[in-house]
Amino acid sequence: MAIASPSAPRFSSFCCCRVGSARAAGSVGTVGLLPPIHTRFPARKLTLYSRLDSSSSASSNDPDGELRYELQHGVPTHPHPHRRGTPVFVTLPVDAVSSPSGQMTRKKIMKHSFTALKTMGVEGVVMEVWWGLVERESPRVYNWQGYLEIVALAKRIGLKVRAVMAFHQCGTGTNDPFWVPLPKWVLEEMEKDPDLAYSDRFGRRSLEYISLGCDVLPILHGRSPVQAYTDFMKDFKEIFKAFLGTTITGIQVGMGPGGELRYPSCPPKKLTSAWRSRELGEFQCYDRYMLASQNACAGEVGMREWANGGPIGASSLMHDPESTEFFRSDGSWNTAYGDFFLQWYSGMLLLHGERICKEAESIFRGFEVDLSGKVAGIHWHYGTPSHPSELTAGYYNTSIRDGYLPIARMFGRYRFTICCPCFEMKDAHEQKINPVSSPEGLLRQLLLAARFCYLPLVGENSATSLDDQSFEQVLKMSKFYSDGLETPYFSFNFVRMDKHFFDTRNIASFTRFVKQMSDTNNIRAKLSFGDGDMRVSSSSSGAAANMKAVFA
Repeated sequence: MAIASPSAPRFSSFCCCRVGSARAAGSVGTVGLLPPIHTRFPARKLTLYSRLDSSSSASSNDPDGELRYELQHGVPTHPHPHRRGTPVFVTLPVDAVSSPSGQMTRKKIMKHSFTALKTMGVEGVVMEVWWGLVERESPRVYNWQGYLEIVALAKRIGLKVRAVMAFHQCGTGTNDPFWVPLPKWVLEEMEKDPDLAYSDRFGRRSLEYISLGCDVLPILHGRSPVQAYTDFMKDFKEIFKAFLGTTITGIQVGMGPGGELRYPSCPPKKLTSAWRSRELGEFQCYDRYMLASQNACAGEVGMREWANGGPIGASSLMHDPESTEFFRSDGSWNTAYGDFFLQWYSGMLLLHGERICKEAESIFRGFEVDLSGKVAGIHWHYGTPSHPSELTAGYYNTSIRDGYLPIARMFGRYRFTICCPCFEMKDAHEQKINPVSSPEGLLRQLLLAARFCYLPLVGENSATSLDDQSFEQVLKMSKFYSDGLETPYFSFNFVRMDKHFFDTRNIASFTRFVKQMSDTNNIRAKLSFGDGDMRVSSSSSGAAANMKAVFA
């Protein structure tokens, strides 16, 4: 497919350069705004300077808040003090703030639920701050009212808050009760220029998130998407300044669909069951902005035949990888062309993450808040050589290449925590449905990358499961991350509070889990969940009784 418009911008924000002869040797390196993407760190020692928060833990020799730290082989020093136990947070319902009014919903019930969470030993709540609600009608016109009410309530109850900067669509469509689209004025611009949306080779557009191909182009009323995200975070900082570092202790910055650093390779309606249907996903590189970047890169390496879209022979969503020319075991993913395309495609995603991390770090510098970014748990082809569903999502991770270490290194450069899902999932269960799935294998790789880069870690569940076996698995995987680290920092977000959360049995199971997580001497690979002597306090069970009708 050729670029549809002659006015497509001519730029090379991420390009590949020739290393020797691409045609002869098949060796393609990466240059541009990102450092080279390798699976090994450079041997030289790199010293960086970064302004940290103004806490008393900062060096007394740095009165201006400048703390010198070293990156030996690209690994940052640990920014977090050692904490006893593992704090547990609970993600609030999607409709905690109503659409379109932007008001906090069910205020009395929410107060009871916060009280119950506090009694259960929960550290705090995760609050998704939707771009499509706050800046809904007009650019730079923000309505934070509902979120201010939530934070104020959390402060009164004594809970901490993690705020998620949600720059993506929520839900699958207008019939979804939890539907939150992108801001109206953004969607209007996407109607005028459909190439602001990601597109696959069939011309299907995704409105979940603005295409990263136009990250730095002034396509939103004179602002670029990155500038719009930056202005949103700056206004959040000004409005919530009194709470930052005290009540608000964490900020997760959305970087793609679902808030994750990835491409929308599977439609949201299919993503929830993609591992069961084994969907390959589709490369999202057919809008004219992505094509312009790819074409420039192909020109740089002197291989113009590698331009104009994704790989031929990647087949469709539902095909078996072994029946495709690109993804099969001996397919073209493992050729000079495949390496070129996947380096560029994943490199563009890394560049997008780097831009957002850089802006967020600058905005919240000086506040004692943990910044984090989330990666997706795309595990349903982990047992194949090419890992096709990871490749289409933007993770150049195969049986012969580590695609998550570059992401961990990028987060480390900006002192970000990495957020990983799938903590409750077991291979034994998933492989009954899909033999090549391996959520445990994928998660272990992510955890090893975090450990290698000494990144703090936030774990999440991928399905709302409150059974003891799921909590046991969370404890097992948290131990895998923490074992042997001198000062590990691990926390867990339970996703999410719903109509079943406050059932009596679920409350008892969850309270046992929170207690296990908070006790550093009691985290075991094998837990003893059951009736035991664990009792739920009368205050939490009483509050829970008031909650059961809340989410019905």
